[in-house]
Amino acid sequence: METYVLGFDLGTTGTRAMIFNRESKEISSAYTEFTQYFPQDGWVEHDAQEIYDATMKMAAEALKKGNIKPEQIAAIGIANQRVTTVVWDKETGIPACRAIVWQDRRTLPICERLEALDGENIVKRTGVVIIPNDSATKIAWLLENNEEIRHGLEEGNLIYGTIDTWMVWKLTGGKVHITEHSNNSLTLLQNATTLDYDDEVLKILNIPRHILPEIRKSSEVYGHTEPDQFFGASVPIAGILGDQQAAAIGQACMEPGTAKNTYGTGSFIVMNTGDRYIEPSDGIFSPVIYTKDNVVNYGLEGLVDVSGAVIQWLRDGLGIIQSSGEAEELARQVDNNMGVYFVPAFVGLGAPYYDSYARGTIFGISRGADKRHIARGALESMAFQVRDSFEVLEKKSGMKLTRLRADGGGARSDFMLQFQADILGVPVERPEITETTCLGGVYMAGLAVGYWDSIDQVSEFWKVEKAFEPKISDSEREDQIMMWKKAIERAGGWLKK
Repeated sequence: METYVLGFDLGTTGTRAMIFNRESKEISSAYTEFTQYFPQDGWVEHDAQEIYDATMKMAAEALKKGNIKPEQIAAIGIANQRVTTVVWDKETGIPACRAIVWQDRRTLPICERLEALDGENIVKRTGVVIIPNDSATKIAWLLENNEEIRHGLEEGNLIYGTIDTWMVWKLTGGKVHITEHSNNSLTLLQNATTLDYDDEVLKILNIPRHILPEIRKSSEVYGHTEPDQFFGASVPIAGILGDQQAAAIGQACMEPGTAKNTYGTGSFIVMNTGDRYIEPSDGIFSPVIYTKDNVVNYGLEGLVDVSGAVIQWLRDGLGIIQSSGEAEELARQVDNNMGVYFVPAFVGLGAPYYDSYARGTIFGISRGADKRHIARGALESMAFQVRDSFEVLEKKSGMKLTRLRADGGGARSDFMLQFQADILGVPVERPEITETTCLGGVYMAGLAVGYWDSIDQVSEFWKVEKAFEPKISDSEREDQIMMWKKAIERAGGWLKK
């Protein structure tokens, strides 16, 4: 009987199930969006139960499309939106509240308090910049602001996890409460060198250790699905990675100095630094990319909160396009941006600025500007933000990045990737499979159960579909970067009194 590996890509706006064979060829896939909740300015929430239900529906659809039986699945791999925080009742499995999404900004006062108290040492120990994204600050916020949840957590009736934890707990019928190193490395809860929970952070934020999941490696068998949770089959859940680390593995960024960027809801540039842990600074943090056997692989990362979400805003907020592809069609209708620069700081600015007080702004509008220039400015903003992080990654690592590998939904845009190459001054490569996030989790799962033999083997599956070479002059590049930085400067601190 032929077997396959099933991967879940649990993103910020939607969930995807994909099935791959031994040659790393996609057999089938299914995708759906789920509800986004914005109860207050700067707050972003998800319904964890809806995410689970949507994921299982997509799994059923992918199995049906591929004409594959559940017992033909050799392993399940998970790649997930990171640091989104879920709290649920360990007896009933019912979420105690909506999940607080990584983009949420409500914990900014807690972050500022931590910075003032022991910021420099916390950052060095955990490898994470202290920002509202961090799960530790979300747990602290719930403890401080919801008496019922605080009581449930302190008594041990409620437990915490990120989306990977939640999915494994549900799939195993509540038998397994775990997370893994790459996800946990972004929470501010994990010590970057011991890879255990950081006792000082737990003490400062009054977080009970008993609510936290067991930390496991990125590639190992964590448990098996309960048959009543997975279409009658007991299947090993054997690989987990945070979505951006998963994309780096899926992009075969295995060697120190290789880098990728994922253009999703946000944008994430990750560079592999091998077994070398480099302390965070300049708005860049230092996650674990993966752990397997005795290997610990680190990286450097720049996080942009709003990337592809700016195109969604053109569709859902501004109403000037009906589908994402129309943004590129509009952008191609004009020769340049006519001085229009779009800073999509809807929830603040990410790396390397980390300005939670910034807000979205469009500069340079004249009477001649129209929706085509705004669409072009939105697409260009995705590339400019990557360039900002790219510059810092080179400085911190001491490595000159010679190319960038691109994936995610935004990587389907030839216009944007060409502009990315132009503004970076290095080639940008798009792989044959752009949904490499799911592939990274799949590789970790397959390696854990012997479906594939080694990391070297899976890296050979990576193939370039199209490469984009820089086409503009150095002077034109510098002029555009200068204008972008001016726009960034003026968008900063908008909400600060």
